[in-house]
Amino acid sequence: MDQRQRAARLLERIEAELNSLGLWQSHFPPAQALASDQPFAMDTLDFHQWLQFVMVPRMWDLVDGEHPLPANIAVSPMATHVYRDRLEHHEGLIDSLREFDILLSGADPLAEDC
Repeated sequence: MDQRQRAARLLERIEAELNSLGLWQSHFPPAQALASDQPFAMDTLDFHQWLQFVMVPRMWDLVDGEHPLPANIAVSPMATHVYRDRLEHHEGLIDSLREFDILLSGADPLAEDC
């Protein structure tokens, strides 16, 4: 399985994890919330909203359009920070994001935290 196929499987897992946690939303946030220029749109979106409405669609566009995937990504540290009070509850999501980071970056951004 090539990197693109593995990325697609991990994106599906991330979507499934968000859904199983009850974080998947059926309605879009306002357009101005999606236009944030802050990392992870911290000023306008919850982290799970950023995943669903910003990161995941952008990654699907790259995968489906057969465009180059980013070579430097570290989303799992933010997930660990955001869900620090309930790590065990969000473990599946964090693990999927970590695998995605490793797949694209070739390094584990959480290695020092473990």
